[in-house]
Amino acid sequence: MARYIFVTGGVVSSLGKGLSSASLAYLLKSQGYKVRLRKMDPYLNVDPGTMSPFQHGEVFVTDDGAETDLDLGHYERFTNISSKKSDNITTGRIYSDIIKKERRGGYLGKTVQVIPHITDRIKEFIKKDISDEDFVICEIGGTVGDIESLPFVEAIRQFSNEHGKSKTLFIHLTFVPFLKSSDEIKTKPTQHSVKELRSIGIQPDIIICRSQQSIPLDQRKKISLFCNVPIDNVIETVDVRTIYEAPISFYNQKLDKQVLKFFKLKPKKRPNLSPWKKITKIVLNTKKSVNIAIIGKYVNLKDAYKSLDEALVHGGIANNVKVNLVRIESDNLKNHEIKTKLKNVSGLLIPGGFGKRGTEGKISAIKFARENKIPFLGICFGMQMAIIEFARNKLKIKKAGSTELEKKSYPVIGLINEWDKDGKIIKGTDKNLGGTMRLGLYEAKLRNNSAINRIYKSSSIKERHRHRYEVNNKLKSQFENKGLIFSGMSPDNKLPEIIELQNHPWFIGVQFHPEFKSRPLAPHPLFSSFIKASKNHK
Repeated sequence: MARYIFVTGGVVSSLGKGLSSASLAYLLKSQGYKVRLRKMDPYLNVDPGTMSPFQHGEVFVTDDGAETDLDLGHYERFTNISSKKSDNITTGRIYSDIIKKERRGGYLGKTVQVIPHITDRIKEFIKKDISDEDFVICEIGGTVGDIESLPFVEAIRQFSNEHGKSKTLFIHLTFVPFLKSSDEIKTKPTQHSVKELRSIGIQPDIIICRSQQSIPLDQRKKISLFCNVPIDNVIETVDVRTIYEAPISFYNQKLDKQVLKFFKLKPKKRPNLSPWKKITKIVLNTKKSVNIAIIGKYVNLKDAYKSLDEALVHGGIANNVKVNLVRIESDNLKNHEIKTKLKNVSGLLIPGGFGKRGTEGKISAIKFARENKIPFLGICFGMQMAIIEFARNKLKIKKAGSTELEKKSYPVIGLINEWDKDGKIIKGTDKNLGGTMRLGLYEAKLRNNSAINRIYKSSSIKERHRHRYEVNNKLKSQFENKGLIFSGMSPDNKLPEIIELQNHPWFIGVQFHPEFKSRPLAPHPLFSSFIKASKNHK
């Protein structure tokens, strides 16, 4: 029997609802319970797939090909539970589904309204695809009081009444500011946020108070009194030094204990926090470090490469080194600057991306890494840039480029014409940007005795993809004659998946996104190997 936990946020955005939900999920899972995590986003985009990283940050891709909110990345990394398409929904998706149904006559001429039609659709999402889960944790995006999130809050209020209040728990995450001028912790914003939630008809059962410093007992008692929540259910979360401390912090604050107590349950086994303590110690105390340059268009935006940043940290954990990320904007990167900017780095990474802006800077940096034996990892667009660089400078195809960037270029990179998905042939197009990407988990066959074969210790892998352009396979023999081998291919041998450079310490490009499958407790082998090579680079 599933029990439902709803996580809302108040006062300000970006409080860490996703991290809190993921930490709670890990604690419940480690005590023997089966957990599912879901995210409801209040924006009108159908999904974040076509949204600018400046607007939304990273687009996280699931095994089954959903483009989702980056919080699902937190969920997966902390719990090692793979998310599905059915675990993320937006207001845009809900309205799109309802309007399509109305146009088909599915409502039999009835007036379509927010209540009950929108709220009913939200409740369907909450319950969909649930089998034997003990807990379903649903995070509501946005801030309580915002007009955009009102239908979701109303829906979970209805859901609690219908499903039974003993089977639904409300957690409200708020910000408790510290005013330096008066040397005081202020609880009033939390009180008003809870008042806003109660005015909608929801009484929070647990309040998580985020603060920059520990909240004194008398202030917690004040929150308890005015918000009508037992003092033991006023949980403080002080800013942690690393996100990997979060499960430990919430365990010490007895968040999981209070959740189980609410549902009248007991732990099935003792939670194991030693792995988190181990990696936290490595992250915080390791003296050795390695500098990794990331060259991209959005490097100064914290959430644009969230999974990538975390995967590099995971690679550092595997090698007992601290990874220092050197973020370099590709837009204005000039040839004469590259030697200086890469002087103290031991590894270079070009992440996924799209569009012409900043490409020449990336290509020049790749050339420098190739010629100076600096470990290089190119991911998706980064691999394509490596192909263009090699074609121009080693194959002497001066106009080598991508049809995505320049129609008059020599197409060493072009639009995928077709590919196989679940036994169906899917046609590529550059018109419908939201519907024709090669998305989700695909298999790749690895060449025997190749570097990538040794890294994965396998002849076959499955990784997540998000792309519509592909390396021109007709040029394979020309590249390989010059030392750039295609060491990973799609099972039908049509789509290049991995390239690697011979006579180079470590130079690999992959068409997929390995960062989506890396975990702090199970670092991805590709990042572990890349950081190891960078650590050994002199």
